[in-house]
Amino acid sequence: MSGKKQKSAKETPSKQQDADEANDDEVRLKPILGIRPGVYLAGIYGLVLLLILFFVLVFPGLRNPGGVLIVKSEPWGAAVRVDGMYMEAAPCEIFVPAGRRRIELSLPGFDPVMLEKDVGSRLFASALFPPKIEIRETLTTRRASQAFIDEAAEYAAWTFAGEPSASYQIPLTLSEGVYRLGPSAADPVVRNSMDDTITAAARFATTRAALRDLIRAKTLLDNQGLSPSPLSLLASMEDIIAYLGENPEAAIWLASLLGGELQTALTGSDWYRGAERSRAAGQNIAAEPGTPQTVEAGLLSFRLVDTFYISGTAISAPAWERFLEANPRWKKENAEALIKEGLVTEDYLEAAGLPGEPAEGVSGISWHAARAFCEWLSAALPPALSAWEVRLPRETEWELAAKSTALGFGSFWEWCEEPYVPLSFLSVPEGAPEFSPERPLRGGSWLNPAGSVTIETRGSLPPSLCSPFVSFRPVLVPKKENR
Repeated sequence: MSGKKQKSAKETPSKQQDADEANDDEVRLKPILGIRPGVYLAGIYGLVLLLILFFVLVFPGLRNPGGVLIVKSEPWGAAVRVDGMYMEAAPCEIFVPAGRRRIELSLPGFDPVMLEKDVGSRLFASALFPPKIEIRETLTTRRASQAFIDEAAEYAAWTFAGEPSASYQIPLTLSEGVYRLGPSAADPVVRNSMDDTITAAARFATTRAALRDLIRAKTLLDNQGLSPSPLSLLASMEDIIAYLGENPEAAIWLASLLGGELQTALTGSDWYRGAERSRAAGQNIAAEPGTPQTVEAGLLSFRLVDTFYISGTAISAPAWERFLEANPRWKKENAEALIKEGLVTEDYLEAAGLPGEPAEGVSGISWHAARAFCEWLSAALPPALSAWEVRLPRETEWELAAKSTALGFGSFWEWCEEPYVPLSFLSVPEGAPEFSPERPLRGGSWLNPAGSVTIETRGSLPPSLCSPFVSFRPVLVPKKENR
């Protein structure tokens, strides 16, 4: 035991040795120009701190002088542009460079507000406490009715997106438009126009989201853009119930949107069964005795259906060639110019080039081109038909002709005249605006499988779009002054 203790003592370094080794590892700073280390180190630390303070408090003001605009608008949502460049939508805070700036606030349907502001800068602490300029502006409108029609057109366009999903949400376009324009509804004329527009927009409420937006718009309008009061809410409900009563087929519309027990209760009601009977019923108006059964015009043969004539075939190649001879701007070689005007697309007058394609007829015609043909033929009608005019058929006319005659439908989808509305059975006030982004198609094409398209099948496309599966057949109707 004593031997082990002696060995351990020999191996343990002495305190003096530890101190010597520690002194050997210590770094000693030497004076510089006679200045002790403690003094010049304090100077270095102070310089670093000054540099940090310079770059935090002074440099931002030197490098990027400017201030912050705090912009608020009534109604909210106005687009803010600075020197012509879009920045954000109000309310917002925007940093702008120092100097005299041109500021514009704009909102669809409202008169823009133009301002000029001198934006200053602060040298010290500009990044932390920039100079601020507050702008509060109230936008006014002299065309509230048209502005709301524009909002309804956007609402209609969203109809074609379907029910919202995780990838996108439908904006509350219609009701937000009412909120912005609501105070304008104090004018009875504007109020009636906006009410008619909401009624027309009901024909596009094909999703639950769109229906919620429609109802919200109605209740906001009845309280001039403000949250509904009990009295205005009651008035809104009375109007909605009256509208549903005027449109028996609205039961079918609501049943398609509602789910669960509400849908079951509705489909079992007398109202719903009456709606089905109303949809199945047709109205035929007989022509006057002695009216010719067929007439010829523009190399086309028109057949009588009730009070109008319809072409026995889709537009024929000879008839289309005659139109092009009289209207060369619509020739295929001018497609580039027509595309720039938004009248056709790249498939203008293109055939599908597939087996089974009909040998007769002309396809790849846009709605605009079809309308141009009808206008040309109307002006070229013989004197015996001076009381008549040529146009595209309305959907009800096309459907009546398809049910009443043995015309050769089914070679191509065929354009119809009026704007496309998903819920065409809902009534609209006389003179209500038309803001649909698409036009109807009926009939189906040769490429559709047998039985997949019926007389009631409806389709739609933008009026400029050209497809090798789309054509048209005109109708001959009495001029408006002769009806």
